[in-house]
Amino acid sequence: MDMSRCSAVAEVLGEPLAGTAATARSWLCVEQPGPWGRDALSASHLDPGVAAELGRLTAGTGVRVVLIRRPGSHPDRHRPVPQRVYLAHTAPGRTWLERASVHDPKELLDLDFAAAGAGTRGLLGSVSADPLLLVCTNGRRDVCCAVLGRPLAAELAGSHGDAVWECTHIGGHRLSPTAVLLPTGYSYGRLDAVSGARLLEGGAAVVTEGCRGRSTWPVVGQVAELAVRESTGVDCPDAVEVGAAVESPGGWVVPVWHEDGRSWRVLVTQRTVAESRPASCGAAPTPAVAFEVGSVTAVGATHRSVSGAR
Repeated sequence: MDMSRCSAVAEVLGEPLAGTAATARSWLCVEQPGPWGRDALSASHLDPGVAAELGRLTAGTGVRVVLIRRPGSHPDRHRPVPQRVYLAHTAPGRTWLERASVHDPKELLDLDFAAAGAGTRGLLGSVSADPLLLVCTNGRRDVCCAVLGRPLAAELAGSHGDAVWECTHIGGHRLSPTAVLLPTGYSYGRLDAVSGARLLEGGAAVVTEGCRGRSTWPVVGQVAELAVRESTGVDCPDAVEVGAAVESPGGWVVPVWHEDGRSWRVLVTQRTVAESRPASCGAAPTPAVAFEVGSVTAVGATHRSVSGAR
């Protein structure tokens, strides 16, 4: 194991995966081959003006923009025509994935991003019924993502075709290989070909093994939701919702409820895994902090529905 790599250090330290997913209620995925820089949206062959405007228009809307490209070699060439685009919404009971092709990414500036973040359907092209797995391979952001992510993306694409794409930074490179599954927004770390295939072939069931959390929720909500799923065995993505966390002397109390009326209070705590370690390759060492479950307490039946789930 190469201990100069941040992912190797994190694995030896046993840094937990839960609660490390990027937060986004919706994802806009724009095909852009060729090289990606550290800040890939602005450091790529995407028009700089379009990149800046996408950043401005999506700010505060709950929409995260990532660039995607087909796995394999990436010659230094400009965009294909047309470019494929995907838009996904992750809220339970209202998850959807839409796809379209554009001849110029500038067309995307006409999207209503506030509506996209809120879960409004029909904003982009046609509905896609198949899941999409985005594997982070942004080596300019962190070498682990390229060294570990690119071979995984290529292997999975060989067996699952267009369901698998390389993508830009989705956070947590020390947990590489990392990926996000759309439209549900569940992120995963330390993936391999077997676990990646399981995500794509498992239907709608939520896989908690290797899961970093659902991007719909903030950090402590991600931890709480996974704790309830692991303790109850509930694997339907639409069945569980997370409420707002309340700070307590021991951490945060997070309400979680099921569409059948069951509910729980989950105590999420924080601990320091290591006083000093690099969060990414070449970065200055910082403390490794993890969020963990202190307790899961059933509180009986409620009548709260899950985001319109039936």
